[in-house]
Parts: sequence; structure tokens; C-alpha cells
Amino acid sequence: MTTTTALITIDSIVLDVPDTASAEQFYASAFGPLPQLRLRQTTDAASPSSGFRGYTLSLIVTQPSTVGSLVDSAVAAGATLVKPVQKSLWGHGGVVQAPDGAIWQVATSAKKDTGPATRQIDEVVLLLAADDVKASKRFYVDRGLAVGKSFGAYTEFDLPSSPVKLGLYSRKALAKAAGVPPEGSGSHRIAIGGGGIDGDAGFTGPNGFEWVSNAA
Repeated sequence: MTTTTALITIDSIVLDVPDTASAEQFYASAFGPLPQLRLRQTTDAASPSSGFRGYTLSLIVTQPSTVGSLVDSAVAAGATLVKPVQKSLWGHGGVVQAPDGAIWQVATSAKKDTGPATRQIDEVVLLLAADDVKASKRFYVDRGLAVGKSFGAYTEFDLPSSPVKLGLYSRKALAKAAGVPPEGSGSHRIAIGGGGIDGDAGFTGPNGFEWVSNAA
């Protein structure tokens, strides 16, 4: 008998970092308070990882000047600039890589500023790279997630009350959007905290992504 675990929300993102104190200081300086973010300490020996880790995190904001403000503060705090802030058909965005290796995109759909730059973050979005987007989508739908948008190599789930939004993208397309080579191996160095998971053990999703109970 197969038991499925109903997912209601994604309440937290857990990043494996080599030094939690340093990572806490970086994220506080780079982006300010991020209640959705948790950190846990690991080592390269215990959790080896190289190249693209198969996910990106996006901070969605209201206007271009806020994109620039957050990207600038992340770089000043020690992040590597992967893609400078630039205008595109869909808005403005830039990409940085944190000292712990996580790739962050800061973006807005707005074309123009409507006021002074702020530090306000409206949404946190996690995009997971999938070797087979259709199969991965089916896996999560079977666990209670509803599909919001789906086309080609991209799927976005409908999680209106979730502190973290979730999408799937083909690995090659996600790496290209992030501005990094698609090759990578080893640990993803990330876990996903899902509201509605029964039991502390959680489960492992497609492509090896770890899901944990909020109680874990």
C-alpha cells in the first residue's frame, strides 16, 4: 500500500552552510530579515557538492530600484555577482551567488520605479531543476499540490497562502536563467520545510530534493 503525504504550504527553506554564524550575518546584511530562511551547519566532507546545485531562490520585489538595492547590498556583504541588474522584456532582475553557494535572483515585473528604493521583499520563490518536468509535476500533484501554470519545460504550483512559492524548470533552462553552467554533482545543500507533512522524517522528492517536517 502506498501512502502519500499531503503538502499544504512550503514554510521554510533550509540551507546547508559551512558556518551558520557567518551565513546569518551575510543574509542579514544582504537581504534583511528572511523568516522563510533557516540555516544548518554542514561540512564539505559530510555533504560534498560541486557546480550547479539544481535550484535557485528568487526574491520578488515591487520595482527596479529595490532590485538594485538588494543586489548591491548582497555583493557588498560578500556575494558574487553572477548577472548584473538589467532590463528585459519581463521586467528587471539580477543574480548573485551567496558565499555558501546558494544562487539568488532578485527580480521585479515592473518596468519603472514608482517611488524610492525600499528593502521590501514581496515573495520568495524556489525553482527546482527537474530531469523530467512532467514526472516531477505528477509526483507533487499526487502529494496535494495544485498546478497554477504549466508550459514546456516550466511548471508553477498554485500556493497562494504559502510563505515560499514553488516551481519546476528543466535543469538546462534553469541554469541558463541563473547564468551558470548546468553541470553539477553531489548534495543539493538544501531542504524544503513543508507544512502538512506527517511525521518528522519527511521524504525525498524527485531529483533527490529533501523535504522535512516543520517540526524537524
